[in-house]
Parts: sequence; C-alpha cells; structure tokens
Amino acid sequence: MAAQLQNITISAPGFLGINTQDSPIGLDPAYASIADNCVIDQLGRVGARQGYTEVTTNGAAVLGTSRGIEAMAEFISRDNVTTVFSAGNLKIFTGTTTLVECTLPAGYTILDNDWKIVSFNNDVYFFQKSHAPLESVGGSTTLTLLTTSGGHQPPQGNEVLAAYGRLWSCDLSSNRYTVYWSSLLAGNDWHGGSSGSVDLTTVWPNGYDEVVALAEHNNFLLVFGKKNIIVYSGATSPNSDLTLHDTIEGTGCIARDSIQSTGTDLIFLSSRGVMSLGRLLQQKSLPLGDISKNVRTDLLSFVEIEAHSNGHREAIKAVYSPIHAFYLLTLPTSKIVYCFDVRQPLENGSFRVTTWSSLEPTAFTMFADDTLYMGHNEGIISYGGYLDGDTQYQLRYFSNPNDFQSPANLKFLKKFNLTIIGGQATPTTLNWGYDYTSTYTKQEFTFGSSNIAEFGISEYNTDAEYTASIAIQTPKVNGTGSGSVVTIGIEAQINSAAFSIQKIDILALIGRLI
Repeated sequence: MAAQLQNITISAPGFLGINTQDSPIGLDPAYASIADNCVIDQLGRVGARQGYTEVTTNGAAVLGTSRGIEAMAEFISRDNVTTVFSAGNLKIFTGTTTLVECTLPAGYTILDNDWKIVSFNNDVYFFQKSHAPLESVGGSTTLTLLTTSGGHQPPQGNEVLAAYGRLWSCDLSSNRYTVYWSSLLAGNDWHGGSSGSVDLTTVWPNGYDEVVALAEHNNFLLVFGKKNIIVYSGATSPNSDLTLHDTIEGTGCIARDSIQSTGTDLIFLSSRGVMSLGRLLQQKSLPLGDISKNVRTDLLSFVEIEAHSNGHREAIKAVYSPIHAFYLLTLPTSKIVYCFDVRQPLENGSFRVTTWSSLEPTAFTMFADDTLYMGHNEGIISYGGYLDGDTQYQLRYFSNPNDFQSPANLKFLKKFNLTIIGGQATPTTLNWGYDYTSTYTKQEFTFGSSNIAEFGISEYNTDAEYTASIAIQTPKVNGTGSGSVVTIGIEAQINSAAFSIQKIDILALIGRLI
C-alpha cells in the first residue's frame, strides 16, 4: 500500500498541562510530558511564565549565604501607611528596596526563619514554634515581646490566625493538640477576658492527630491536623458557641504555609497531594479532592526530599494570585515550583499543572495592589516581565509520545509548520524523535518581526497580558527520520518577550505497517 501524505494539526499543544502520573502510551496528546517555566495562558495555550525584577538592593549584605527571605507580609496601618515585614538569615526586616533590620527585645535570639506574620487590629504579630511571640505596635520597626496582663505568656505556637475579631494559635513544641484564642480585639490577652482554648484530644476522628494549621472559610474555623480536618462553627463567640460542625477523615495538611484561599475554596498540601477543600466537602463519601492527581507521585517525592533535607516541611510555601489565576507551590530544596491553573478543573478533577525550575522562590505574598512579591536569596523580587533579573530563562515543552492514531504504521515527518504567539528575537529549538528515544533531532532558529499581530488581550478585565500588539510567528522546519511514535519538543530562551505555543502542523507520510 502506498504511503499516505497527511497534514496533522496539534492545536494548543499541552493545553491540559503535564501528566506524569499516567502511562504515556495512549495518553491524550493534549497533555504534555514537560511544560517547564510555563503557565497556561488566558487562551489555554502553553506559554512562558513571567520573570522577575530585583527589588532589594542590599540583599547580599544582609542575607549572606542563607536561603534568603523565607517569610513576608504587607502591613497597611489605619493611617494608610504601608510597611513590608520579612524574615531571613535569623533576622526580621522592614522595607523592600532596602532591608532594614528590626530592633529586637534585649537578649532575644532567633533560631529559625519559620515565622508566621499576621496583621491584627493595627498591629503586626510574629509567631514561630519555640519562640516567644513578637509584636510590632502600629507597624513600628522596634519589636516587643507579646506579654499579657499579670505577666502571663501567650502560646509559643507555630501557627497564628487573625479571624473572628481575635488571634488564634496552635502547634506548640510541647502541645500539638490544643487550639488557643485571644480575648476579643486584644491580641495581647491570652489569659483573661474572652480568651480560651479547646483540647482536640477527644475530637480527632480515628485516634490521635497533631494540629498543623488553622484557617477561616465560609464562616467556619478549620483546624488542620496531619491526617484529618476539624470544622467548627460559632467561632465568633468561641467560649459559648464553638461547636463541632464536621470532620473530614483521612486528609489533613502537612505544610502550614501551603494553605491558600481562592475566595470560594481552600487549597492545601496533604500527604495525598494538593487538595481542594471544596471538592473534599462535595465528595465526602469518597474524597476525590486531589487537584494534583496528574503529577501526584512526582510532587510527593519532592515533598519528601524537602522533609528529609530540613527535618520538617516549613520551607514549603504557596500563594494564590487571582490576577494570574494560579496557585504556586514552591519546594526550595528541590528547586521546583508547581503552578496550578485554577480556572477550571479537568474531567478527572485535577487542575492543569506546569512547573517552574529556575526561579526558586523562598516565600510569597500578594500585595494590596495585586503585585506578586517573592522571597529570594537576593532579597525581595517582584513577578513580571520576561527576564529573570537581567538573565534569560528557558521554556521547555515536550509532548508525550504520539502515534497519530495509527500505532502499527511508520511515520515519516516531512515538515513542521509552527504557530507561535510572541517570541520576537527569541532563540528557539524544535526537537523531534521517534519510538521513546531520549535523543532528538534539533533545528534552531530565531524569530524576526512579523506583520501579523494579536492585539489587546486583557485577562479578567484587570490586567493586560500584552500591553501592545504581539507578533504571530510561523516558522517552517523540514523534518527527517521515521518511527511508529513521535515526540515533539519546543525549547525557547525567553528574552524580554512573551511566548505561547498556538499550534503545530505536521506534514507526514503514514507508511507501511511495522
């Protein structure tokens, strides 16, 4: 039988994100095997993540060889004065461009950088396990010990939550089963007024658990253990009305700073993967709230590396950005960030996932102006632009092996026609290989200017992804070789320009039966 010449179109290649969980044989070709330093853009295409701008100028001097900034928070006073607090290298700082070390109480020693920083009633509070809590009154750069009337000490908890008109704390080194709350509107009163506590020893389902984190959601107080979640109502008057509303068994939180609210949902890291609280509640009889199921095994292996490297998982941080519609989870030891697109779950319940491998954030915070700031070994950086500081970074997209629905036939790839959005002056490499090879044929090229342009794209009517028109590039590459299954990859050195993969057209001969 004579070979048949076919035009094969792959529209929005990789738009379902990466899937490293399922066998690549027979996997939907819309999945990618690699989508690194990528996001899913607002039109559903694999595109380059943005880069960062260095904000801090004295980071090397004050951070030395430490991991960098590992905790951050923005404080806006009643007078509308903004102060940024951050922590790293066993110090607490204010400022962004210049990090200024805060004044600590006499004789106070910081042993770690796992601070939880919250604003409450025009003050800022700093909690960390085995450390006496600190307070900044009105945003002052001089920190004081948080003491209560009569000389009583507040809990030295690893977690603090500002909700329902008071502070809540838990996870003491000597007590992993009690949740404490301050008096109403008094973050410095933990032993009088309407302060109190609840012992979870007899509340945990299926025996003993350890409290890890707290959250407020839909007017409920949520207590996250490692293996279970307890849901309380009546937290506005906890001494009289706190009532056990629900329990979620078999799923808890293993990293305090992984918990992020999207407004309608809570996302957090469990021992089973990245979970959606909303989906857990909806499917409680058979919990299937794992939004990371397409990358679960790989992700959890990196989580364990984090735990074994540091003895705990406190270095794991997360952030939700409504502007960019993603949830980021950073695993600094493994130098990888998982980026979850939160617009719409896939049919199997997973979110679309990409990875970032060269940014290495150590903390996150969303500022009131919707700017995403990150902690870094250089200090504080802001997300935006298409350079990492002044350095290029590499986008990598690779398909899963594809048999083009004719597994028994040889394929001879004759020509590739690519459609790329953006990419001006971007050095790019097209890769192709056959039959599960790790060695690819490569064709390198650099885009020039184009008269075709995509105009005025605005994401969520709030933030323009492209501030001006952006070129549509259509390079053509001659193919070589043959095999039964084909893997295609695109690598691009992102250099100040946006870059998204619109389409790959392949002219191929479908040959004889193998």
